[in-house]
Amino acid sequence: MKTVKFISADINQKQFAAEVRKNVLAYFKDNKISTKGDAGLYFRTFLMIACYVVPFILIFSLTIPNWLAFVFCILMGVGIAGTGMCTMHDAVHGAYSNKKWVNNLMGGTLYLLGSNVFNWKIQHNVLHHTYTNINGLDQDIESKGPIRLSDNAPLKKFHKYQFIHAFLFYGLMTLAKLTKDFTQLATYNKAGITKNYKFNPTLEYIKMVVFKLAYISVIIGLPILYTQFTWWQVILGFFIMHWTAGAILSTVFQMAHVVEGAEQPLPDKNGVVNCDWTVHELNTTSDFAPKNKLLNWYVGGLNFQIEHHIFPNICHIHYPKIAPIVEATAKKYGYQYNLKPSLWDAFKSHVIRLKELGQPLPAIAN
Repeated sequence: MKTVKFISADINQKQFAAEVRKNVLAYFKDNKISTKGDAGLYFRTFLMIACYVVPFILIFSLTIPNWLAFVFCILMGVGIAGTGMCTMHDAVHGAYSNKKWVNNLMGGTLYLLGSNVFNWKIQHNVLHHTYTNINGLDQDIESKGPIRLSDNAPLKKFHKYQFIHAFLFYGLMTLAKLTKDFTQLATYNKAGITKNYKFNPTLEYIKMVVFKLAYISVIIGLPILYTQFTWWQVILGFFIMHWTAGAILSTVFQMAHVVEGAEQPLPDKNGVVNCDWTVHELNTTSDFAPKNKLLNWYVGGLNFQIEHHIFPNICHIHYPKIAPIVEATAKKYGYQYNLKPSLWDAFKSHVIRLKELGQPLPAIAN
């Protein structure tokens, strides 16, 4: 797998990178607080997991009408998306707790989605966070069927209407991961990535098979065997749950990177991006709706992606406090701080970018 280097001779960029780290770390030192989570985060984890587990238990415990089962499936999707954003995401970054075993345990909540922790670490922690918005390396912006998320990806006729149909397909994200994980891990094994991180490729494949079989057996097998619902109703409920989770997760993720003002640079022929990495993260990422308390509570700081990308090892509960520090430092050095004031502004900006990405680039006049 190819790699890219970030090299900049611009002293201004280097000074910004150093000062923004100094200023943010000073906030924690001066206030004598940990960079990790707190009791409020642990309680939220409990609520999100309960939102997923309790409806599932009630389906077994009660004889319920179909419409209520439908509602329960949606609630499970909301809970599983919330668990991923509020708990798993921080934990896999090592930001949830100071204790490694707690991070490992909470990161394991990804298995509740039927997905794989090792794959997530490579795709998200390594590739997305290192090579943000670089086509061919950041798998989060690779073309996904009828959706084109990069200016540098091939353009097809059906992309013209993706600003309409994209959100339907976003809901398939977590369902696609159920099978895509196998080909993705095979790619990582073949590229030597698994061994480079001191994991056994064969063992990782066996673990993946075991966890996925266990997941399918519980989430589909048990309801078919022990509830009044038919097999097709169970499959439909499974689809509704995953579609809900996928739609929430995909939309939130894309509103931070595929919006107006978020750059999509390419390396030169030598594999070099002529930019300091910290400035690159600032240029390719966006914050949105920082004052929306309910959104902040539910999406686990994913609306503060600038702060998260520069400081991935700091728990998201601190982002509302450090965001003004990052913004002020960026403006001091003359850099744009890409902020969409509201959820609607971010959503609208994403739709605009989807529409732009579905059209040929305008010709440059001579």
